[in-house]
Amino acid sequence: MTENQIIVGHAASTSGSALRRGAGAGYRWLLLLFLVAGVVQIFLAGLGVFHLHAYGLDDPAGDAALDPHRALGFAMAGIAILILVLALVARPGGRQVVLAVLLVLQTAFLQSLLAGLGDDSPVWGGLHALDGLLAIGVAGYLYGVALVRRRAAAQDLR
Repeated sequence: MTENQIIVGHAASTSGSALRRGAGAGYRWLLLLFLVAGVVQIFLAGLGVFHLHAYGLDDPAGDAALDPHRALGFAMAGIAILILVLALVARPGGRQVVLAVLLVLQTAFLQSLLAGLGDDSPVWGGLHALDGLLAIGVAGYLYGVALVRRRAAAQDLR
């Protein structure tokens, strides 16, 4: 191996690890954003439901009461997709990638499905709420693991 090959290989390795570190930081920040959005989402659901009672359940203005909750839910699905992409780049571990896939499935597909079915049966609406809490729990677990790994890596650098 020539000296130039060694230098190029080292530069590629360094830029790859810099990319992974940047993706890891973005991954942690998006998980935190997802958790904060989850708290706001619960507030918006309660606000919308009690607003529905003020207008009456069949009033068109009452249906709009849940629009902020819906909009944030779709935004959270987008955040979950970005979390998955950053997890694939940062490579936090197999379990974390699988849970990031689960988070995307929950927020992008299952939540909408359960909310739509909830119009026909309140049981599905209840499952929609439970799945939302589970999604927040998955994101909380992923964030906790990411923080522990970050702190362990910082200790190793000392």
